[in-house]
Amino acid sequence: METLINENVKNIQISGIRKFFNLVAEYEDVVSLTIGVPDFPTPDHVKKAAIRAIEENITTYTYNAGRLDVRKAACQFVKQKYKLDYNENEVIVTVGASEAIDIALRTILNKGDEVILPGPVYPGYEPLVQLSGGQPIYADVRQNGFKLTADIIETYITDQTKCIILPYPSNPTGVSLDENELRAIASLLKGKNIFVIADEIYSELTYGRTHVSISQFLKDQTILINGLSKSHAMTGWRIGLLFGPEQIVQHILKVHQYNVSCATSISQMAALEALTNGIDDALPMREEYQKRRDYCYQELSQMGIDVVLPDGAFYFFVPIPNGEPSFQFAANLLREQKVAVVPGDAFSPLGEGYFRMSYACSMAQLKKGLNGIKAYLEGARAR
Repeated sequence: METLINENVKNIQISGIRKFFNLVAEYEDVVSLTIGVPDFPTPDHVKKAAIRAIEENITTYTYNAGRLDVRKAACQFVKQKYKLDYNENEVIVTVGASEAIDIALRTILNKGDEVILPGPVYPGYEPLVQLSGGQPIYADVRQNGFKLTADIIETYITDQTKCIILPYPSNPTGVSLDENELRAIASLLKGKNIFVIADEIYSELTYGRTHVSISQFLKDQTILINGLSKSHAMTGWRIGLLFGPEQIVQHILKVHQYNVSCATSISQMAALEALTNGIDDALPMREEYQKRRDYCYQELSQMGIDVVLPDGAFYFFVPIPNGEPSFQFAANLLREQKVAVVPGDAFSPLGEGYFRMSYACSMAQLKKGLNGIKAYLEGARAR
């Protein structure tokens, strides 16, 4: 019966991140710098809002697009934070940002359409593009500070280009695009039959500057993805937000409706609390992440590693100084020092030669992990 399976499904692979997690599970007492999950608990007032929802029997279906009060609160949140002007008919409450990306791609792509995305990049986009019949096109951004800027995009545009994915702040690199870079992209794409999917799930975790969204400059062509997983430490609540022009959102809503009906009512009530009374909940987390970022940058630099300083999210994408292939490096580091990082090739072939380390963990864990990396590199040089 396996021969009858959809070829698009058969051809996609399990995430390289997940493959390495399976290897890590074979070891005990590992210092894990792999995790892409905030190490803070969901704020208490948000949890209490969910408990109240259960006690008040708010446990039925909601509107497919999400509760009206949640959608209004989401619009107010992005207006106050990022100067974006959306109304309740231009937003869908989704089951995490992952579902938002999926339904956006399934709505806009036809067979053979090309989707340009930066390489290296989070591995979750390519399979969704392929399952929608599209063709992922990796733009090499390694020599551009990991930034997919207008000049690079222009060289990859063809008659088949349907969409550009802008995942900033970036997983795995931690870099963002500034206002001038976003304006240049908007100027390049304005009036072309090309969508932008702006995955801005890390928008509240930026350092030294306020996040800027390309939707400010290209709203009519932008599908904006956000959510509460990173900003409010709510990964398990599965609340994403998709914003876009109403004439596009009405079609995306059809895919969402038949896919999941609606996001969980209890999680939506928690989201309402997070978006209103918890509008600044990310600030203390961001301050702590920045301290960790600065410490990691100092330690990596002292090892002689020329690493790009992240200005968002909670990752470093580190060039491997001893020339080992990325999976071999990560496997050896795990075996010899019991430190786990993610091999760079998990983030497309353009990630080869790097590893990703997360600083969404305690300072004590970071110190142990970085000491292990240092010891491994010193041992490798001596061999």
